[in-house]
Amino acid sequence: MREIGYEAAVMEAFREEMRRDAKVFHLAGALGGLADLIDEFGEERVRVCPISEEAYVGAGIGAAGSGFRPIISPGMMTFAFTAMDQIVNQMAKIHYMFGGQAAFPIVFRASTGGGRSAAAQHSQSPHPMFMNLAGLKIVMPATPYDAKGLMKSAIRDNNPVVFFEDQMLGRMDVTSPIPDEEYTIPIGVADIKREGTDVTIVAVSKMVLEALKAAEELESEGVSAEVVDPRTMVPMDADTIRASVQKTGRVVIVDEACITCSAAAEIAALVTEDAATFRALKSPVKRVCAPHVPIPYAPIMEQFCIPDKNNIIEGVREVL
Repeated sequence: MREIGYEAAVMEAFREEMRRDAKVFHLAGALGGLADLIDEFGEERVRVCPISEEAYVGAGIGAAGSGFRPIISPGMMTFAFTAMDQIVNQMAKIHYMFGGQAAFPIVFRASTGGGRSAAAQHSQSPHPMFMNLAGLKIVMPATPYDAKGLMKSAIRDNNPVVFFEDQMLGRMDVTSPIPDEEYTIPIGVADIKREGTDVTIVAVSKMVLEALKAAEELESEGVSAEVVDPRTMVPMDADTIRASVQKTGRVVIVDEACITCSAAAEIAALVTEDAATFRALKSPVKRVCAPHVPIPYAPIMEQFCIPDKNNIIEGVREVL
């Protein structure tokens, strides 16, 4: 076992899968950490593209339909908004519109989230928009261990998988023990990061780390919080979430996206529309999300908007 960080874990997944399958290649808006792969795999399989996201996303879709397994990396998800026609009308729907006759194995990897005063355009958390697109799988791991295992599964999947990485996870001092032997994590399976009995905290991506901090602090007050990490937003592991809420009777859902139509809203619906889970609730569902505003540039205003452990603790106290 080795302790490694988030970006290193993702690069390990790339290296292993590129060795395993010669059809795996990258189309990227910038090299970044991918530069380390060029020495082994060459510029044919690690390509830096002109700044035309629509063009290289479209090229990736065509390559996938021709038997390749492209990993498309535009950098920030906001850069890829110029390719929304390719993502929405082609990537998400092409397998269905071909009547299932051709597979389109694509990994679309992009960063989201705020926290470094990059202003409104470069601090967005748009994953709920993409959850609404039927035809895409959505993965949002919070730990290096999960990132590596889910990236390997995403590359092997025969469907388009959008792999969202909070931009702060690669900058934070977050490591995981990574086994030397190969492993994968199945898409669509949540993980209980901490067991508890009094309240369930369902947290998305980076918010998992804040939820764990909150749970630790709450423990000193005699509150036992269970932290559930969906890991995959589509398909969502509703069974694990519901089982946890049925055990604790209370739930706080944490998502960095703005509260309107957030992933938290979808999770709340999954909890309350199930009769057994609804009957188990001892208090209303609580959402802890960013307000419905663009993320400000000013650091103190940005910090106010992005949920943290203190907001989560406040939400837990409300449901208790």
